[in-house]
Amino acid sequence: MSQEAEAAAIAVANAFNDTFNSQDNVAQADTLNYPHVRLWDGKFTTFHSADDFFKRCKVIKKGLDAEKWHHTTNSAIAVIHSGDDKVHLSLQQDRCHKNGDVYHRFDTLWIVTLLDGHWGIQFRSSFLQ
Repeated sequence: MSQEAEAAAIAVANAFNDTFNSQDNVAQADTLNYPHVRLWDGKFTTFHSADDFFKRCKVIKKGLDAEKWHHTTNSAIAVIHSGDDKVHLSLQQDRCHKNGDVYHRFDTLWIVTLLDGHWGIQFRSSFLQ
C-alpha cells in the first residue's frame, strides 16, 4: 500500500466531486486521465480527450436538471488497493436536492492512475440502487 498514492487518489476524487458540484467542466476534465472509461447502466463509454468529455457534460446536466439535482456528496471513500501509480477506490455517492435530502445513493468503483506525473481518474463503474 502506498500512502502517498492513496492521498493523491482521494484528493482527485474529492476534486472531481467539487468540480462536478460547481459544474466547472474544464476543472473537472482535469481530474481525469485519458482515455477515460465509464461503465454505467451496462454500457461502456470511452472519452479519448477532454473534448469528448465536454460533449457528454451537456447531456448529463440535462438529466440532473430533470432530477432537480443540487449537489452530490462522497458519503464514503475507501481504498481497496494501492500501488505507486494506481489506486482502486470504493465510493458511496449521494445525489441531493437543494435542501440536502438524499434522493439517490449509489456505490461506485474508481481507478485512479498516475500518468505523466498527473493523478487522474481513468475508470468509473457505478451500480444503480
